Amino acid sequence: MIQGVTMCAALCISAAAQAQAPVYDVGNSSSQQTANSGNSSSTLEQRITVLERMVDSRTQMQHRLQQQLDTMQGEIDELRGAVEVHTNQLEKVLERQRELYLEIDKRVEALKQAGVGSASGSASDYSSSAPSQPAPSKPQSPAPASAESESDAYDAAVNLILKSREYDKAIPAFQSFLSSYPNSEYAPNAHYWLGQLLFNQQKWSDASEQFNIVIDRFSDSPKRPDALLKLGVIAERQGNKGQARSLFQQVVNEYPDSSATKLAQSRLSGL
Repeated sequence: MIQGVTMCAALCISAAAQAQAPVYDVGNSSSQQTANSGNSSSTLEQRITVLERMVDSRTQMQHRLQQQLDTMQGEIDELRGAVEVHTNQLEKVLERQRELYLEIDKRVEALKQAGVGSASGSASDYSSSAPSQPAPSKPQSPAPASAESESDAYDAAVNLILKSREYDKAIPAFQSFLSSYPNSEYAPNAHYWLGQLLFNQQKWSDASEQFNIVIDRFSDSPKRPDALLKLGVIAERQGNKGQARSLFQQVVNEYPDSSATKLAQSRLSGL
């Protein structure tokens, strides 16, 4: 009886142990690992795709910003040119006013001398002295005329850019002006404008030559920081980032308060 009960208990314990034992499916475990690996790879590819899109978007945005900066620089150049034209016109008006005042003074002085001559004696003395008074002013007349023609020639070249926008005609106009008036007070501006026109045509070597003339020969010109900036842009577009960085930094160091410095700093951040 006891042996039967013992055998029954042993069978129950064996059945319970078999029910609690874990069962592993080797095939299912392998497939699950493969699925997890596939999901991880897919997630990594998705992240890479997202990053590539972000980089492309940022690059496109930088290109758009750079184009906007180039457009703004062109507009600033045109505004400066307009200011130069108006300033030259104002100077011409003031010069003509000075000439008019001088002419009035001369005539008043001539009338005074004529009055003194008539009071002292005869009308013949007055008639002989009257024509002689304007004579000293004749040798002075060519100087204002030449200065005026120089200013007119410069204004005509600038107006081809600002008013009629005939850029192809403006290039020979500035070249002719510089040939006729190489030492003109407008020479640095003329060289800069000529360089800008050649820059727009992507004639990098010719444009660099004009900008270098502004930098080397006219160190006090307000166009010098802009010429340095343009040389940096040319170096950047030719793929010489080291030289471009050096030129942009030179603008920042030498002209910290100029408008060209802000553009140079923007270029530096993009290199």
